[in-house]
Amino acid sequence: MTTDTSLDRYGEFEQVAHFRDDTNGLDGLIAIHSTVLGPALGGVRFRRYRSGFEARNDALRLARGMTYKAAVAGLDLGGGKAVIDGDPGSVDRVALFRAFGEAVESLGGRYITAEDVGTTVEDMVTVATETGHVVGLPESKGGLGDPSPSTALGVLASLKAALAFLDGGSTLVGRTIAVCGLGKVGAVLVRMLVEEGAAVAVADVDGERVTALADQLGVKAVEVEDIHRISADVFAPCALGGILTSNLIRELDVQAVVGAANNQLATPSSADLLAGRGIAYVPDFVANAGGLIHVAWEAKASLADVQTKVLELGDRVTDLLTQAAEAGISTQAAAEKVAEARIQARLDARSQLGATR
Repeated sequence: MTTDTSLDRYGEFEQVAHFRDDTNGLDGLIAIHSTVLGPALGGVRFRRYRSGFEARNDALRLARGMTYKAAVAGLDLGGGKAVIDGDPGSVDRVALFRAFGEAVESLGGRYITAEDVGTTVEDMVTVATETGHVVGLPESKGGLGDPSPSTALGVLASLKAALAFLDGGSTLVGRTIAVCGLGKVGAVLVRMLVEEGAAVAVADVDGERVTALADQLGVKAVEVEDIHRISADVFAPCALGGILTSNLIRELDVQAVVGAANNQLATPSSADLLAGRGIAYVPDFVANAGGLIHVAWEAKASLADVQTKVLELGDRVTDLLTQAAEAGISTQAAAEKVAEARIQARLDARSQLGATR
């Protein structure tokens, strides 16, 4: 395996390491954004990227988002992310994820990995054969299993809190929710919404997923290019990031945007565009923090206790919407202020401790 840990030209990032092992198809990047609050925790994505630049940019954006996610959620963790560039259908997954586990271990605990897009609980079990710096394991291995349901639960709590803040409604009965993306989190979220009595419209690039869910739950099937245009109470992006472009925002007919996808804003100005249109946006690193809470607490609490902590995200959303309204800023800016204040407080505490020694 070849390793390059000298990629220090990314300014705010503490470390960016590239790992490559041609014998098993590993071409991976681990980005550590911050360890101020604790070790950097973030999942590993496995997919075919169009270029090395795209893979690197994905890792950097996601790692930074994890720092803010952990800080706002009140966790003593930093932010990191890993990506593996390759074809999931043409590799020996066991060999590849053992090699990835070795890469994680080489960082000495500065980075803790977990599952993400394109990876599974079973992959994490393989990673665990090479390093202890992995979470999201099954109960038989000391974990709490797949964190996706906890992510979906956090999105549901955030969505309900946003609507209650906007119009005082305490139920989803009679509400319309448009969900784009029916992966591990999106599909679970749809089921939860249906159970809550909401009318749900769904879209996904995989037509078979849409048909199956429509048949099972009676939800409305919509084309991907049209899902954001339907009149709804909430638009829930649950696929890959960058979806909230200026053009898409202009076409939205909703009260709020609350979803599970990471890095939903196409540009920083997208948050201001949403605010300008009077659309409440719950930052993705707040709404989708349930999965992080799940894996962060897996060795410390029961699943029921974790779910209770995840539901507290609703209170955080209410606080953020209130702060944003009072300050006349976007919810994205309000959430970033909360995260940065917590990180700065930790740095100040360290500085004071060092001064007294």
